[in-house]
Amino acid sequence: MAFMKTPVYFISDIHLKLELDNKEKQRRKKLFRLLDHISETGGTCFFVGDLFDFYFEYPDLIPKAFNDFYQKALELKSKKIDLHFLAGNHDYWVGDFIKEEIMDKVYLDDIDIEINNKRIFITHGDGLLSWDHGYRILKKTIRSKTFTRLFTWLHPSISYKLARFISRSGKHNTHDESFNKDVRRELKKNANKRFDEGFDFMITGHYHLGELFNLDKGKLAVLGDWFFRPSYAIFDGEELVLKNWETIE
Repeated sequence: MAFMKTPVYFISDIHLKLELDNKEKQRRKKLFRLLDHISETGGTCFFVGDLFDFYFEYPDLIPKAFNDFYQKALELKSKKIDLHFLAGNHDYWVGDFIKEEIMDKVYLDDIDIEINNKRIFITHGDGLLSWDHGYRILKKTIRSKTFTRLFTWLHPSISYKLARFISRSGKHNTHDESFNKDVRRELKKNANKRFDEGFDFMITGHYHLGELFNLDKGKLAVLGDWFFRPSYAIFDGEELVLKNWETIE
């Protein structure tokens, strides 16, 4: 189990983009204001996946589009803020730079932490739904060492050009309420299983809901995205709450 200083802030689905247009600059300013707030309170900042809209670290190259974030992260670390990162479906392919220079701890799979006798299950959430059979196969494939090795053979200008195209054409938070209703039901069912195993809280990203559910045996936090529902969860050592952070202009 991982040790973390409190308070612990959980943020997910920021999706820092490769194209730094005006909207992206404003989103980053909002994020950095939250990170400045965290630096004042102390504790731990936990990124629960999809921090980047796309991230693939080559052995000798890192994407320069995120230089301002790297600098902000190092600033937080200089102020004794611990930075933890759980890989998501957009940014699983981190390397030594993120693992050793930027973050204090990187996780490539779901984790279990205990603070003050409170157990917390943390997952990015992709592949969690009962109907995600095909995606779970895809996830296993693209996370394999073979796929990663083959991808490194692509010249960075080609791979990142492809990533920019996908990022520009991709849509965030376009699910209708009927789909979200099914997602809520599935996540609650999954959380109740965790609570039966002895967990007190479950935290997930990926679904962009920005909602906190008080269930019979524990709390489920489904973190919001940073396009429409900028939010974060905070655990003070006793309780878990979800808070909104400003509104996207």
